[in-house]
Amino acid sequence: MGATVKEIVDSYTKQPLIAASTPPSAWYTDHRVFNLERQGVFSRCWQFAGRTEQLRHPGEYVTREIAGEPIVIIRGNDDMLRGFYNVCRHHAAAVLTQSKGKAQNLRCPYHGWTYDLRGKLVLTPEFACVSGFNREENGLVPVQTAVFQGWIFAKLNNTGPTLEQALSCDLIERFEHLNLEQLHFFERRTYTLNCNWKVFVDNYLDGGYHVPHIHGGLNSVLDYSNYTIETGERVCLQSSPIVTDQGDPKTAAVRAGEHARYYWIYPNFMINIYDGIIDTNLVVPRSVDKTDVVFDYYFTDVSEHAREKNLASIAVSEQIQSEDVAICESVQRGLGSRSYNRGRLSVRREAGEHLFHKLLYADLQAAIENNADDAIGQ
Repeated sequence: MGATVKEIVDSYTKQPLIAASTPPSAWYTDHRVFNLERQGVFSRCWQFAGRTEQLRHPGEYVTREIAGEPIVIIRGNDDMLRGFYNVCRHHAAAVLTQSKGKAQNLRCPYHGWTYDLRGKLVLTPEFACVSGFNREENGLVPVQTAVFQGWIFAKLNNTGPTLEQALSCDLIERFEHLNLEQLHFFERRTYTLNCNWKVFVDNYLDGGYHVPHIHGGLNSVLDYSNYTIETGERVCLQSSPIVTDQGDPKTAAVRAGEHARYYWIYPNFMINIYDGIIDTNLVVPRSVDKTDVVFDYYFTDVSEHAREKNLASIAVSEQIQSEDVAICESVQRGLGSRSYNRGRLSVRREAGEHLFHKLLYADLQAAIENNADDAIGQ
């Protein structure tokens, strides 16, 4: 018989960085581990869901998916942000079918059941004479929401730390000095990779290790020898001085300032900061070997006058992403080889990866202890 999912999880050897290895390849290739992550990680962690600037007025909403669950975040008439499962209580249709919009109420398109902006059920057509039905008990099911620096996060599980507790770290406090409120949303682009979601996160967190070998343009403007990695409890900050005097002209033109800063928030949200530019990366697991990465681009100036320069910046980002897609998909193929099980970590470069693996191991162990493996099979 093959290994159980518990045996696969437990085969990770938790060691200090100086002696650490990656998780075993089965973490990246076994569908049972993927299912366990959905229940034990993504259902229990705060997940990025939108920006407050998208929801300034009552009735404005965004929809998205967390751990396979459809949710909606909406601004109420009382100016409160609320999150709900985007699932009608009648026959489970999606109540809101667009990715964003504005609504006076939440009306299911299937049978017309209607909820107010607080999620309360207010209209049930053709429902007279139904015995034992309590409208008060059939409102939309809520999910937790919280805001950090204009980013809206949601969490399916009602237990665990608040967002403030989850982000309690001096690395996060540095955001207060970066004037992020001056940056405005410009565009969203989504990329699909044929790899496990952790492959992309590992690549992001390797402390610039791959940059000289994979990203020639980016490497030309980063001071690789002075690239630093700092870790908190659930956060990693990678930072590099920027040197543009001899860099690739196209990259140097849109990657200015003194430092590049790359924040990762466990498990799957990244914030990349340059002078006048932010892009965020949300890593969305789709299957054990397929991942979406959602890029949102923000700039100080989003006027038509700045459009050409902003698109030039996105073009540089897309080149970097295409390089990452190729290497991540190569890694996924290699993880399926009988010749590979795990690899060692660089003490100088891969402290962020080490933190990621330890946090994930703890969450997967907790999920198994809570009998989540009963739902995924042995």
